[in-house]
Amino acid sequence: MTHYLLLITRIEVLSQTKTPLLDTLWEYANKPHAPFYTPGHKLGKGISSKLEEYFGQAVFKADLPELTDLDNLFAPGGVIQEAQQLAAEAFGASHTWFLVNGSTCGIEAAILATCERDDKIILPRNVHSSVISGLILSGAIPIFIEPEYDPVSDIAHGVTPHSVEVALKRHPDAKVVMVVYPTYYGTCGDIIAIANLTHKYNIPLLVDEAHGAHFTFHPELPIPALAAGADLSVQSIHKTLGAMTQASMLHVRGNQIDIERISRSLQLVQSTSPNYLLMASLDAARQQMAVDGKELMSRTLQLAQEARSRISKIPGLSVLGKPYSSAKTFESGRNKLGKKSSVFVALDETRLTVNVSGLGLTGFAADEILEEKLRVYSELASWRNVTFIISLGNTQEDIDHLVEGFTTLAKMIPSSLIPISSKDATFDIPPTFLNKGDKRIATKPHSFSIKKDNKESGVIKISPREAFFAPTQMLPFEEVVGHISAETICPYPPGIPVLIAGEVVTDAALNYLLKIQDMGGFISGCTDSSLKTFKVVKL
Repeated sequence: MTHYLLLITRIEVLSQTKTPLLDTLWEYANKPHAPFYTPGHKLGKGISSKLEEYFGQAVFKADLPELTDLDNLFAPGGVIQEAQQLAAEAFGASHTWFLVNGSTCGIEAAILATCERDDKIILPRNVHSSVISGLILSGAIPIFIEPEYDPVSDIAHGVTPHSVEVALKRHPDAKVVMVVYPTYYGTCGDIIAIANLTHKYNIPLLVDEAHGAHFTFHPELPIPALAAGADLSVQSIHKTLGAMTQASMLHVRGNQIDIERISRSLQLVQSTSPNYLLMASLDAARQQMAVDGKELMSRTLQLAQEARSRISKIPGLSVLGKPYSSAKTFESGRNKLGKKSSVFVALDETRLTVNVSGLGLTGFAADEILEEKLRVYSELASWRNVTFIISLGNTQEDIDHLVEGFTTLAKMIPSSLIPISSKDATFDIPPTFLNKGDKRIATKPHSFSIKKDNKESGVIKISPREAFFAPTQMLPFEEVVGHISAETICPYPPGIPVLIAGEVVTDAALNYLLKIQDMGGFISGCTDSSLKTFKVVKL
Protein backbone atom coordinates (compact mmCIF):
# COMPACT_ATOMS: atom_id res chain seq x y z
CA MET A 1 0.00 0.00 0.00
CA THR A 2 2.84 2.38 0.84
CA HIS A 3 4.45 1.79 -2.54
CA TYR A 4 1.09 2.36 -4.24
CA LEU A 5 0.66 5.73 -2.53
CA LEU A 6 4.21 6.72 -3.44
CA LEU A 7 3.53 5.76 -7.05
CA ILE A 8 0.34 7.81 -7.19
CA THR A 9 2.13 10.80 -5.66
CA ARG A 10 4.94 10.50 -8.17
CA ILE A 11 2.52 10.28 -11.09
CA GLU A 12 0.78 13.46 -9.92
CA VAL A 13 4.09 15.30 -9.53
CA LEU A 14 5.29 14.14 -12.93
CA SER A 15 2.02 15.19 -14.59
CA GLN A 16 2.50 18.69 -13.22
CA THR A 17 5.77 19.06 -15.12
CA LYS A 18 3.79 19.13 -18.38
CA THR A 19 2.80 22.33 -20.17
CA PRO A 20 0.49 21.05 -22.93
CA LEU A 21 -0.87 24.40 -24.09
CA LEU A 22 2.46 26.22 -23.96
CA ASP A 23 4.24 23.43 -25.85
CA THR A 24 1.62 23.22 -28.59
CA LEU A 25 1.58 27.00 -29.03
CA TRP A 26 5.36 27.06 -29.35
CA GLU A 27 5.23 24.26 -31.91
CA TYR A 28 2.66 26.09 -34.03
CA ALA A 29 4.50 29.40 -33.75
CA ASN A 30 7.57 27.79 -35.29
CA LYS A 31 5.83 25.64 -37.91
CA PRO A 32 6.42 26.98 -41.47
CA HIS A 33 3.07 27.66 -43.12
CA ALA A 34 1.12 30.24 -45.11
CA PRO A 35 -1.19 32.11 -42.69
CA PHE A 36 -4.57 33.29 -44.00
CA TYR A 37 -6.30 33.89 -40.68
CA THR A 38 -6.43 36.56 -37.98
CA PRO A 39 -4.60 38.46 -36.58
CA GLY A 40 -3.58 40.70 -39.43
CA HIS A 41 0.10 40.95 -38.53
CA LYS A 42 0.57 37.30 -39.72
CA LEU A 43 3.06 35.82 -37.25
CA GLY A 44 4.62 39.23 -36.58
CA LYS A 45 5.59 39.90 -40.19
CA GLY A 46 3.19 42.84 -40.39
CA ILE A 47 3.93 44.64 -37.14
CA SER A 48 5.26 48.19 -37.18
CA SER A 49 9.02 48.62 -37.38
CA LYS A 50 8.99 50.46 -34.07
CA LEU A 51 7.12 47.64 -32.34
CA GLU A 52 9.61 45.15 -33.74
CA GLU A 53 12.53 47.34 -32.68
CA TYR A 54 11.26 47.48 -29.10
CA PHE A 55 10.01 43.94 -28.59
CA GLY A 56 11.26 41.82 -31.45
CA GLN A 57 9.16 39.61 -33.70
CA ALA A 58 9.32 36.29 -31.85
CA VAL A 59 6.50 36.88 -29.37
CA PHE A 60 4.10 37.86 -32.16
CA LYS A 61 4.63 34.51 -33.85
CA ALA A 62 2.75 32.99 -30.94
CA ASP A 63 -0.18 35.40 -31.26
CA LEU A 64 -2.42 32.84 -32.93
CA PRO A 65 -6.17 32.15 -33.21
CA GLU A 66 -8.06 28.91 -32.49
CA LEU A 67 -6.21 26.68 -34.94
CA THR A 68 -7.15 22.99 -34.95
CA ASP A 69 -4.61 21.67 -32.45
CA LEU A 70 -4.73 24.78 -30.26
CA ASP A 71 -8.23 23.90 -28.99
CA ASN A 72 -11.05 26.34 -28.18
CA LEU A 73 -11.45 28.12 -24.83
CA PHE A 74 -15.26 27.96 -24.97
CA ALA A 75 -15.45 24.30 -25.99
CA PRO A 76 -12.19 22.79 -24.72
CA GLY A 77 -11.44 19.24 -25.69
CA GLY A 78 -7.70 19.24 -26.31
CA VAL A 79 -4.70 21.07 -24.93
CA ILE A 80 -6.72 23.81 -23.20
CA GLN A 81 -8.82 21.18 -21.47
CA GLU A 82 -5.69 19.33 -20.37
CA ALA A 83 -4.07 22.54 -19.12
CA GLN A 84 -7.19 23.44 -17.15
CA GLN A 85 -7.34 19.96 -15.61
CA LEU A 86 -3.71 20.25 -14.51
CA ALA A 87 -4.50 23.66 -13.00
CA ALA A 88 -7.48 22.23 -11.13
CA GLU A 89 -5.25 19.52 -9.67
CA ALA A 90 -2.54 22.00 -8.69
CA PHE A 91 -4.93 24.46 -7.02
CA GLY A 92 -7.16 21.87 -5.33
CA ALA A 93 -10.25 22.42 -7.48
CA SER A 94 -12.79 20.11 -9.08
CA HIS A 95 -12.99 22.31 -12.18
CA THR A 96 -10.88 25.23 -13.40
CA TRP A 97 -11.49 27.73 -16.18
CA PHE A 98 -8.81 29.95 -17.74
CA LEU A 99 -9.73 33.64 -17.85
CA VAL A 100 -8.29 36.11 -20.36
CA ASN A 101 -10.35 39.12 -19.26
CA GLY A 102 -8.87 39.14 -15.78
CA SER A 103 -10.55 38.20 -12.53
CA THR A 104 -13.17 40.81 -13.42
CA CYS A 105 -14.89 38.44 -15.84
CA GLY A 106 -14.57 35.58 -13.35
CA ILE A 107 -16.34 37.58 -10.64
CA GLU A 108 -19.06 38.62 -13.08
CA ALA A 109 -19.56 35.04 -14.26
CA ALA A 110 -19.67 33.73 -10.69
CA ILE A 111 -22.53 36.11 -9.84
CA LEU A 112 -24.36 35.42 -13.11
CA ALA A 113 -24.12 31.68 -12.50
CA THR A 114 -25.46 31.79 -8.95
CA CYS A 115 -27.91 34.72 -8.88
CA GLU A 116 -31.08 35.47 -10.79
CA ARG A 117 -32.89 38.80 -10.96
CA ASP A 118 -33.87 40.04 -7.46
CA ASP A 119 -31.95 37.26 -5.70
CA LYS A 120 -30.15 38.47 -2.58
CA ILE A 121 -26.38 38.18 -2.31
CA ILE A 122 -24.58 38.90 0.97
CA LEU A 123 -21.24 40.62 0.50
CA PRO A 124 -18.84 43.09 2.15
CA ARG A 125 -19.00 46.79 1.38
CA ASN A 126 -15.36 46.85 0.29
CA VAL A 127 -15.88 44.70 -2.81
CA HIS A 128 -14.14 45.27 -6.11
CA SER A 129 -15.99 47.20 -8.81
CA SER A 130 -16.34 43.99 -10.85
CA VAL A 131 -18.81 42.75 -8.22
CA ILE A 132 -21.01 45.77 -8.91
CA SER A 133 -20.81 44.98 -12.62
CA GLY A 134 -21.96 41.46 -11.80
CA LEU A 135 -24.90 42.87 -9.84
CA ILE A 136 -25.88 45.09 -12.77
CA LEU A 137 -25.67 42.21 -15.23
CA SER A 138 -27.58 39.76 -13.04
CA GLY A 139 -30.09 42.05 -11.36
CA ALA A 140 -29.17 40.60 -7.96
CA ILE A 141 -29.81 42.64 -4.80
CA PRO A 142 -26.75 43.30 -2.62
CA ILE A 143 -27.01 42.87 1.14
CA PHE A 144 -23.93 44.72 2.39
CA ILE A 145 -22.16 43.90 5.63
CA GLU A 146 -19.46 46.06 7.15
CA PRO A 147 -15.87 44.86 7.01
CA GLU A 148 -13.83 45.06 10.20
CA TYR A 149 -12.20 48.46 10.53
CA ASP A 150 -8.82 49.00 12.21
CA PRO A 151 -8.61 52.63 13.40
CA VAL A 152 -4.86 52.40 13.98
CA SER A 153 -4.05 51.58 10.37
CA ASP A 154 -7.22 53.14 8.90
CA ILE A 155 -7.75 49.95 6.90
CA ALA A 156 -10.95 48.03 6.24
CA HIS A 157 -10.28 44.29 6.51
CA GLY A 158 -12.52 41.29 5.92
CA VAL A 159 -15.90 40.44 7.41
CA THR A 160 -16.37 38.31 10.52
CA PRO A 161 -18.32 35.06 10.79
CA HIS A 162 -20.61 36.84 13.25
CA SER A 163 -21.54 39.58 10.76
CA VAL A 164 -22.18 36.95 8.08
CA GLU A 165 -24.39 34.95 10.45
CA VAL A 166 -26.37 38.05 11.41
CA ALA A 167 -26.96 38.81 7.72
CA LEU A 168 -28.03 35.22 7.04
CA LYS A 169 -30.53 35.32 9.92
CA ARG A 170 -31.95 38.64 8.73
CA HIS A 171 -32.08 37.45 5.13
CA PRO A 172 -32.79 33.70 5.19
CA ASP A 173 -33.79 33.94 1.53
CA ALA A 174 -30.26 34.99 0.47
CA LYS A 175 -28.94 32.78 -2.32
CA VAL A 176 -25.19 33.44 -2.10
CA VAL A 177 -22.47 34.79 0.19
CA MET A 178 -19.38 36.42 -1.32
CA VAL A 179 -16.27 37.52 0.58
CA VAL A 180 -12.95 39.15 -0.25
CA TYR A 181 -10.05 36.93 0.86
CA PRO A 182 -7.40 38.21 1.19
CA THR A 183 -7.96 41.96 1.12
CA TYR A 184 -5.74 44.24 -0.95
CA TYR A 185 -3.64 44.63 2.20
CA GLY A 186 -3.15 40.87 2.61
CA THR A 187 -5.37 40.49 5.67
CA CYS A 188 -7.57 37.41 5.96
CA GLY A 189 -10.79 36.81 7.86
CA ASP A 190 -11.88 33.49 9.35
CA ILE A 191 -12.93 31.91 6.09
CA ILE A 192 -13.22 28.41 7.57
CA ALA A 193 -15.95 29.57 9.94
CA ILE A 194 -17.68 31.54 7.18
CA ALA A 195 -17.66 28.49 4.88
CA ASN A 196 -19.13 26.36 7.66
CA LEU A 197 -21.89 28.94 8.11
CA THR A 198 -22.85 29.14 4.45
CA HIS A 199 -22.96 25.36 4.18
CA LYS A 200 -25.14 25.22 7.29
CA TYR A 201 -27.59 27.42 5.38
CA ASN A 202 -27.02 25.33 2.24
CA ILE A 203 -25.89 28.23 0.07
CA PRO A 204 -22.59 28.61 -1.81
CA LEU A 205 -19.63 30.69 -0.70
CA LEU A 206 -17.97 32.66 -3.50
CA VAL A 207 -14.52 34.11 -2.85
CA ASP A 208 -12.76 36.99 -4.55
CA GLU A 209 -9.28 35.54 -4.04
CA ALA A 210 -7.66 37.75 -6.67
CA HIS A 211 -4.68 38.46 -4.43
CA GLY A 212 -4.24 34.95 -3.02
CA ALA A 213 -3.22 32.72 -5.92
CA HIS A 214 0.08 31.91 -4.18
CA PHE A 215 -1.49 30.64 -0.94
CA THR A 216 -1.62 27.03 -2.18
CA PHE A 217 2.12 26.71 -2.42
CA HIS A 218 3.50 27.30 1.07
CA PRO A 219 2.33 26.23 4.54
CA GLU A 220 3.31 29.56 6.13
CA LEU A 221 0.84 31.42 3.93
CA PRO A 222 -2.86 31.68 4.82
CA ILE A 223 -5.05 28.74 3.91
CA PRO A 224 -6.37 28.82 0.31
CA ALA A 225 -10.08 29.55 -0.02
CA LEU A 226 -10.98 26.20 -1.57
CA ALA A 227 -9.11 24.28 1.12
CA ALA A 228 -11.03 26.29 3.72
CA GLY A 229 -14.35 25.15 2.28
CA ALA A 230 -15.22 27.78 -0.34
CA ASP A 231 -17.30 26.58 -3.27
CA LEU A 232 -15.86 28.98 -5.85
CA SER A 233 -12.71 31.07 -6.01
CA VAL A 234 -11.48 33.58 -8.56
CA GLN A 235 -7.72 34.16 -8.62
CA SER A 236 -5.57 36.67 -10.49
CA ILE A 237 -2.64 34.42 -11.32
CA HIS A 238 -0.89 37.45 -12.82
CA LYS A 239 -1.01 39.46 -9.58
CA THR A 240 1.24 37.28 -7.41
CA LEU A 241 2.55 34.52 -9.70
CA GLY A 242 4.25 34.40 -13.10
CA ALA A 243 1.39 34.80 -15.59
CA MET A 244 0.84 37.77 -17.88
CA THR A 245 -1.45 40.66 -16.94
CA GLN A 246 -5.16 39.74 -17.36
CA ALA A 247 -4.42 36.02 -16.98
CA SER A 248 -6.62 34.61 -14.21
CA MET A 249 -8.46 31.45 -13.18
CA LEU A 250 -11.87 30.54 -11.83
CA HIS A 251 -11.97 27.44 -9.61
CA VAL A 252 -14.93 25.41 -8.36
CA ARG A 253 -14.85 22.71 -5.71
CA GLY A 254 -17.73 20.42 -4.75
CA ASN A 255 -21.26 20.30 -6.15
CA GLN A 256 -22.85 23.55 -4.92
CA ILE A 257 -22.07 25.37 -8.18
CA ASP A 258 -23.69 24.61 -11.55
CA ILE A 259 -20.66 23.90 -13.77
CA GLU A 260 -22.54 24.31 -17.04
CA ARG A 261 -23.92 27.67 -15.94
CA ILE A 262 -20.41 28.90 -15.13
CA SER A 263 -19.31 27.99 -18.67
CA ARG A 264 -22.33 29.74 -20.20
CA SER A 265 -21.81 32.81 -18.04
CA LEU A 266 -18.16 33.05 -19.03
CA GLN A 267 -19.20 33.12 -22.68
CA LEU A 268 -21.12 36.32 -21.93
CA VAL A 269 -18.20 38.18 -20.36
CA GLN A 270 -15.04 36.81 -22.02
CA SER A 271 -13.57 37.79 -25.35
CA THR A 272 -14.37 35.48 -28.26
CA SER A 273 -10.79 36.06 -29.40
CA PRO A 274 -8.83 34.86 -26.37
CA ASN A 275 -5.13 35.60 -26.47
CA TYR A 276 -3.13 32.37 -26.50
CA LEU A 277 -0.09 34.02 -24.95
CA LEU A 278 -2.20 34.79 -21.88
CA MET A 279 -3.51 31.24 -21.68
CA ALA A 280 -0.06 29.75 -22.25
CA SER A 281 1.29 31.93 -19.45
CA LEU A 282 -1.33 30.40 -17.13
CA ASP A 283 -0.19 26.93 -18.14
CA ALA A 284 3.44 27.88 -17.51
CA ALA A 285 2.74 29.62 -14.19
CA ARG A 286 0.85 26.57 -12.93
CA GLN A 287 3.71 24.24 -13.90
CA GLN A 288 6.28 26.53 -12.28
CA MET A 289 4.42 26.64 -8.98
CA ALA A 290 3.40 22.97 -8.93
CA VAL A 291 7.01 21.91 -9.37
CA ASP A 292 9.00 24.64 -7.59
CA GLY A 293 6.33 26.62 -5.74
CA LYS A 294 7.36 25.86 -2.18
CA GLU A 295 10.98 26.79 -2.81
CA LEU A 296 9.99 29.97 -4.66
CA MET A 297 7.58 31.04 -1.94
CA SER A 298 10.10 30.26 0.82
CA ARG A 299 12.51 32.68 -0.80
CA THR A 300 9.75 35.25 -1.34
CA LEU A 301 8.68 35.04 2.31
CA GLN A 302 12.29 35.43 3.41
CA LEU A 303 12.64 38.62 1.36
CA ALA A 304 9.32 39.95 2.63
CA GLN A 305 10.18 39.25 6.26
CA GLU A 306 13.54 40.96 5.83
CA ALA A 307 11.89 44.05 4.31
CA ARG A 308 9.30 44.07 7.08
CA SER A 309 11.95 43.89 9.79
CA ARG A 310 14.25 46.55 8.33
CA ILE A 311 11.53 49.08 7.49
CA SER A 312 9.84 48.75 10.89
CA LYS A 313 13.07 49.98 12.49
CA ILE A 314 13.02 53.29 10.58
CA PRO A 315 11.73 56.11 12.85
CA GLY A 316 8.28 57.33 11.88
CA LEU A 317 7.27 54.16 10.03
CA SER A 318 5.06 51.25 11.08
CA VAL A 319 4.45 48.00 9.23
CA LEU A 320 1.13 46.17 9.16
CA GLY A 321 1.75 43.00 11.12
CA LYS A 322 1.84 41.62 14.63
CA PRO A 323 3.51 44.61 16.36
CA TYR A 324 1.24 47.05 14.53
CA SER A 325 -2.15 45.33 14.31
CA SER A 326 -4.85 46.47 16.67
CA ALA A 327 -5.95 42.86 16.98
CA LYS A 328 -5.49 41.45 20.47
CA THR A 329 -4.25 38.15 19.11
CA PHE A 330 -2.72 38.35 15.66
CA GLU A 331 -2.44 34.93 14.06
CA SER A 332 -0.46 34.13 10.93
CA GLY A 333 -0.37 30.87 9.03
CA ARG A 334 -3.01 28.38 7.95
CA ASN A 335 -2.86 26.32 11.16
CA LYS A 336 -3.83 29.36 13.21
CA LEU A 337 -7.11 30.08 11.44
CA GLY A 338 -10.20 29.87 13.56
CA LYS A 339 -8.68 31.77 16.51
CA LYS A 340 -10.60 34.84 17.63
CA SER A 341 -9.24 38.23 16.63
CA SER A 342 -10.79 41.67 16.69
CA VAL A 343 -9.62 42.53 13.19
CA PHE A 344 -8.22 39.64 11.14
CA VAL A 345 -6.92 36.15 11.75
CA ALA A 346 -4.11 35.76 9.22
CA LEU A 347 -1.79 37.93 7.18
CA ASP A 348 -0.10 37.34 3.85
CA GLU A 349 3.40 38.46 4.77
CA THR A 350 4.34 38.97 1.13
CA ARG A 351 2.00 41.99 1.17
CA LEU A 352 3.89 44.83 2.83
CA THR A 353 1.84 47.78 4.08
CA VAL A 354 3.81 50.68 5.54
CA ASN A 355 2.06 53.35 7.60
CA VAL A 356 3.81 56.67 6.91
CA SER A 357 1.64 58.92 9.07
CA GLY A 358 4.38 59.00 11.70
CA LEU A 359 6.38 61.07 9.21
CA GLY A 360 3.57 63.61 8.96
CA LEU A 361 2.81 62.41 5.42
CA THR A 362 -0.17 60.88 3.71
CA GLY A 363 0.38 57.68 1.81
CA PHE A 364 -0.25 59.59 -1.42
CA ALA A 365 2.50 62.12 -0.69
CA ALA A 366 4.97 59.43 0.36
CA ASP A 367 4.19 57.39 -2.73
CA GLU A 368 4.78 60.38 -5.00
CA ILE A 369 8.19 61.06 -3.44
CA LEU A 370 9.19 57.39 -3.53
CA GLU A 371 8.28 57.12 -7.20
CA GLU A 372 9.50 60.44 -8.59
CA LYS A 373 12.64 60.95 -6.54
CA LEU A 374 13.69 57.51 -5.29
CA ARG A 375 12.54 55.17 -8.12
CA VAL A 376 10.51 52.95 -5.81
CA TYR A 377 7.13 52.00 -7.29
CA SER A 378 4.36 50.74 -5.03
CA GLU A 379 1.14 48.83 -5.68
CA LEU A 380 -1.21 51.06 -3.71
CA ALA A 381 -1.24 54.35 -1.85
CA SER A 382 -3.97 55.37 0.59
CA TRP A 383 -4.55 57.91 3.36
CA ARG A 384 -1.93 56.65 5.77
CA ASN A 385 -0.30 53.73 4.00
CA VAL A 386 1.74 52.64 1.04
CA THR A 387 1.42 48.97 0.06
CA PHE A 388 3.97 46.84 -1.80
CA ILE A 389 3.65 43.37 -3.33
CA ILE A 390 6.69 41.16 -2.85
CA SER A 391 6.53 38.18 -5.18
CA LEU A 392 8.63 35.44 -6.71
CA GLY A 393 9.99 37.98 -9.21
CA ASN A 394 11.57 40.26 -6.61
CA THR A 395 15.27 40.15 -5.77
CA GLN A 396 17.51 41.04 -2.84
CA GLU A 397 18.49 44.14 -4.80
CA ASP A 398 14.82 45.19 -4.94
CA ILE A 399 14.47 44.83 -1.18
CA ASP A 400 17.63 46.82 -0.54
CA HIS A 401 16.37 49.56 -2.86
CA LEU A 402 13.01 49.64 -1.07
CA VAL A 403 14.60 49.94 2.37
CA GLU A 404 17.03 52.59 1.16
CA GLY A 405 14.12 54.50 -0.36
CA PHE A 406 12.25 54.62 2.93
CA THR A 407 15.42 55.49 4.83
CA THR A 408 16.00 58.44 2.51
CA LEU A 409 12.33 59.46 2.66
CA ALA A 410 12.42 59.59 6.46
CA LYS A 411 15.48 61.85 6.34
CA MET A 412 13.83 64.21 3.83
CA ILE A 413 10.93 65.13 6.10
CA PRO A 414 11.47 68.21 8.30
CA SER A 415 11.33 67.26 11.97
CA SER A 416 8.69 69.94 12.54
CA LEU A 417 6.25 67.88 10.49
CA ILE A 418 6.84 64.61 12.33
CA PRO A 419 4.41 63.82 15.16
CA ILE A 420 5.74 62.42 18.43
CA SER A 421 4.08 59.12 17.52
CA SER A 422 1.70 57.90 14.87
CA LYS A 423 -1.09 57.99 17.47
CA ASP A 424 -0.53 61.75 17.87
CA ALA A 425 -0.72 62.41 14.14
CA THR A 426 -3.72 64.33 12.82
CA PHE A 427 -3.28 62.55 9.48
CA ASP A 428 -4.15 65.74 7.68
CA ILE A 429 -2.21 66.65 4.55
CA PRO A 430 1.06 68.47 5.33
CA PRO A 431 0.99 71.87 3.57
CA THR A 432 4.31 71.16 1.88
CA PHE A 433 2.74 68.40 -0.21
CA LEU A 434 -0.82 69.70 -0.58
CA ASN A 435 -2.15 70.73 -3.97
CA LYS A 436 -4.39 73.76 -4.23
CA GLY A 437 -7.19 73.17 -1.77
CA ASP A 438 -10.76 72.57 -2.86
CA LYS A 439 -13.22 74.80 -1.00
CA ARG A 440 -15.79 72.01 -1.13
CA ILE A 441 -13.64 69.81 1.13
CA ALA A 442 -14.49 69.85 4.81
CA THR A 443 -11.85 71.86 6.67
CA LYS A 444 -11.73 69.37 9.52
CA PRO A 445 -9.41 66.40 8.81
CA HIS A 446 -11.70 63.65 7.64
CA SER A 447 -11.04 59.98 6.98
CA PHE A 448 -13.82 58.05 5.29
CA SER A 449 -14.63 54.65 6.67
CA ILE A 450 -17.81 52.67 6.61
CA LYS A 451 -17.86 52.12 10.36
CA LYS A 452 -16.96 55.62 11.51
CA ASP A 453 -18.43 58.03 9.04
CA ASN A 454 -20.68 56.64 6.37
CA LYS A 455 -23.55 55.46 8.52
CA GLU A 456 -25.86 55.24 5.51
CA SER A 457 -23.31 53.28 3.48
CA GLY A 458 -24.93 50.23 1.98
CA VAL A 459 -28.42 51.83 1.90
CA ILE A 460 -29.54 50.60 -1.48
CA LYS A 461 -32.76 52.33 -2.53
CA ILE A 462 -32.96 50.52 -5.86
CA SER A 463 -30.88 47.70 -7.33
CA PRO A 464 -27.64 48.55 -9.15
CA ARG A 465 -29.25 47.22 -12.33
CA GLU A 466 -32.30 49.50 -11.96
CA ALA A 467 -30.05 52.47 -11.27
CA PHE A 468 -27.90 51.68 -14.30
CA PHE A 469 -30.89 51.68 -16.68
CA ALA A 470 -32.98 54.39 -14.96
CA PRO A 471 -33.48 57.94 -16.32
CA THR A 472 -30.77 60.17 -14.88
CA GLN A 473 -29.86 63.80 -14.37
CA MET A 474 -26.72 65.75 -13.53
CA LEU A 475 -26.85 67.71 -10.28
CA PRO A 476 -24.28 70.14 -8.84
CA PHE A 477 -22.13 68.95 -5.97
CA GLU A 478 -24.02 71.07 -3.43
CA GLU A 479 -27.37 69.40 -4.21
CA VAL A 480 -26.45 65.75 -4.61
CA VAL A 481 -26.57 64.48 -1.00
CA GLY A 482 -29.63 62.32 -0.37
CA HIS A 483 -30.14 61.48 -4.04
CA ILE A 484 -29.62 58.01 -5.50
CA SER A 485 -26.33 57.59 -7.33
CA ALA A 486 -26.60 56.45 -10.94
CA GLU A 487 -22.89 55.73 -11.09
CA THR A 488 -20.44 53.42 -9.40
CA ILE A 489 -17.50 55.62 -8.47
CA CYS A 490 -14.18 54.09 -7.45
CA PRO A 491 -10.77 55.46 -6.53
CA TYR A 492 -8.00 53.37 -8.16
CA PRO A 493 -6.32 51.44 -6.82
CA PRO A 494 -7.79 49.45 -5.16
CA GLY A 495 -10.98 49.72 -7.21
CA ILE A 496 -13.29 49.59 -4.18
CA PRO A 497 -16.47 51.60 -4.83
CA VAL A 498 -17.17 54.60 -2.63
CA LEU A 499 -20.54 55.20 -4.29
CA ILE A 500 -22.55 52.40 -5.84
CA ALA A 501 -25.28 52.73 -8.44
CA GLY A 502 -28.57 52.57 -6.55
CA GLU A 503 -27.07 53.82 -3.29
CA VAL A 504 -27.86 57.02 -1.37
CA VAL A 505 -25.17 59.70 -1.73
CA THR A 506 -23.73 60.84 1.63
CA ASP A 507 -21.57 63.75 2.79
CA ALA A 508 -18.88 61.35 3.95
CA ALA A 509 -18.56 59.69 0.55
CA LEU A 510 -18.34 63.04 -1.25
CA ASN A 511 -15.68 64.40 1.09
CA TYR A 512 -13.64 61.23 0.68
CA LEU A 513 -13.75 61.48 -3.12
CA LEU A 514 -12.78 65.14 -3.06
CA LYS A 515 -9.79 64.54 -0.82
CA ILE A 516 -8.63 61.64 -2.99
CA GLN A 517 -8.88 63.91 -6.03
CA ASP A 518 -7.14 66.82 -4.29
CA MET A 519 -4.19 64.61 -3.41
CA GLY A 520 -3.79 63.36 -6.97
CA GLY A 521 -5.66 60.07 -6.74
CA PHE A 522 -7.39 58.60 -9.81
CA ILE A 523 -11.17 58.27 -9.68
CA SER A 524 -13.08 56.12 -12.14
CA GLY A 525 -16.76 55.83 -13.00
CA CYS A 526 -17.86 59.46 -12.74
CA THR A 527 -19.26 61.24 -15.79
CA ASP A 528 -17.81 64.54 -14.57
CA SER A 529 -14.20 63.89 -13.62
CA SER A 530 -14.00 67.29 -11.90
CA LEU A 531 -16.63 66.08 -9.39
CA LYS A 532 -18.45 69.41 -9.72
CA THR A 533 -21.55 67.55 -10.82
CA PHE A 534 -22.81 64.02 -10.23
CA LYS A 535 -25.14 61.77 -12.16
CA VAL A 536 -28.11 60.67 -10.06
CA VAL A 537 -31.32 58.79 -10.70
CA LYS A 538 -34.09 61.09 -11.90
CA LEU A 539 -36.99 60.68 -9.50
